[in-house]
Amino acid sequence: MRLIRSLRLIAIGAVFILSFAAQSAMAQCESTAWENASYSVCTFISGKSDIRLFLDDPDGTVYGSFNALSDALERDGEKLVFAMNAGMYHPDYRPVGLFIESGVEKARLNTRNGPGNFHLKPNGVFYVTRTGAGVVDSDRFASRRADVRYATQSGPMLVINGRLHPRIQEEGTSKKTRNGVGACSGGRIVFAISNEPVTFYDFATFFRDKIGCSDALFLDGSISSMYAPSISRHDRWRPMGPIVGVVEKKKG
Repeated sequence: MRLIRSLRLIAIGAVFILSFAAQSAMAQCESTAWENASYSVCTFISGKSDIRLFLDDPDGTVYGSFNALSDALERDGEKLVFAMNAGMYHPDYRPVGLFIESGVEKARLNTRNGPGNFHLKPNGVFYVTRTGAGVVDSDRFASRRADVRYATQSGPMLVINGRLHPRIQEEGTSKKTRNGVGACSGGRIVFAISNEPVTFYDFATFFRDKIGCSDALFLDGSISSMYAPSISRHDRWRPMGPIVGVVEKKKG
């Protein structure tokens, strides 16, 4: 069974890479179905796209919305081509766990025990370096920390080295709109959001079995939002805390 699953993931990765190569350099965004639910998915190649995490503007004011972030980037001659809410936050919009923006640690790694999804361990970190990006459980993050430019911590992990989080069970009944990020075959970084309420099991198996991700991290539920102009999507939930975005230089 393990060999069959590995071959399947390789085949899935090959299909996605070929599809991605035929697309614009910006983003390959699409809607797809899995187990009677619909998802919106945006795929980037690790190290090839300018993936960043955002919280505050230069004055220290939380961006709070895709519009505010997009406007700020426009003023700097840059264009926001994709964005998504990127982790849990306190009432003041400050991150619950680790948050690194442009090499500056704005919140520390949170390894405490507690209630809620964030503390359903193992939780994990999505990180970006100068050469790529990835997803790793929080306990293993320290060894990869040296050259990290951006990072956000959330929880729980959905998929860990090809296996579902041990506490995610098929019998789970809680359904919510959910969003997350996966490090997937072929160097793909995949951001996904459910277009309708789904269980953790549905969401985790979507990343592992449909998309082909060896590691995936839950970012949040209920407030889940996506900005993806290439598929005419602009969710307007606000205010929000951390945001992950993909940026390009404006042409002309």
